[in-house]
Amino acid sequence: MASRFDSLIQRTIPAFRNKRMTLGTSSVGFVPTMGALHEGHLSLVREAREKNDIVVSSIFVNPTQFGPSEDFDKYPQQLQEDARMLEELGVDIIFAPNKDEMYTDNHTTKVMPEIFETTAEGKSRPGFFTGVSTVVTKLLNVVQPTNAYFGQKDAVQCCVIRRIVEDLNIPTNVVIMPTVRESDGLAMSSRNAYLTPEERMIAPVVFKSLLAGEQAWLDNDKQASADEIVAEVQKVLNQEPMVNEVQYVSVDSNINMLPIDSVGPEGCCLSLALKCGEVRLIDNIVFGATR
Repeated sequence: MASRFDSLIQRTIPAFRNKRMTLGTSSVGFVPTMGALHEGHLSLVREAREKNDIVVSSIFVNPTQFGPSEDFDKYPQQLQEDARMLEELGVDIIFAPNKDEMYTDNHTTKVMPEIFETTAEGKSRPGFFTGVSTVVTKLLNVVQPTNAYFGQKDAVQCCVIRRIVEDLNIPTNVVIMPTVRESDGLAMSSRNAYLTPEERMIAPVVFKSLLAGEQAWLDNDKQASADEIVAEVQKVLNQEPMVNEVQYVSVDSNINMLPIDSVGPEGCCLSLALKCGEVRLIDNIVFGATR
């Protein structure tokens, strides 16, 4: 059935490129997403709209970054509603391919940022960063943006993307924007829709625990061991019985997201992943950052 968004949404790479050519050679801001948009995504789009002549957003639920027991089949999809929100913010093109468009029958090439598979998030989701790296590289090749916008909530992913762009000499500026949070501190995520009302009430404990870890560092004149910081995070999480699986709490370098043993005035990135009920939540904070 025809939609008023048909001229805005391009579903194939040739169609996207043809549409892109009609808009000239001005600066292009790109916001890649998997859809189910929330205020976090929309804040990236607003920044792109303010700083670029042309704005492109993609909507593609990438199967290669989901593990066999993860939520690919139930990941929320609402293309028409997402298109409405993007249109209202002045997006010029939405690239919304299907799996066969992005991964043809003969597709064999992967981008494998091996060092990041050893991070806490990489160990908890084997193959995830290969899937992310491959699809982001493909999207950057298709869109060829001047600037690409990502949210700090996915901290390791941001580091991976910066590494890919530098290592593969992709002529795109990677812009990382602060995590957007609900009024109670919960980081905005499409997966928050999975939370039951009871789980949603206690989910802010994630951010609360990270702040406790940062406070331990601040209270000791910005000096603390990783073990001391992790202990403060765990102390807060242990008070909430609905947190039934803490997959990791990680203290990592701000530069390469690899683990560090102690944190000085230079700070760190403190991140965690856990299950609240059956819903996997991730979050992170950069010590000393304005929020």
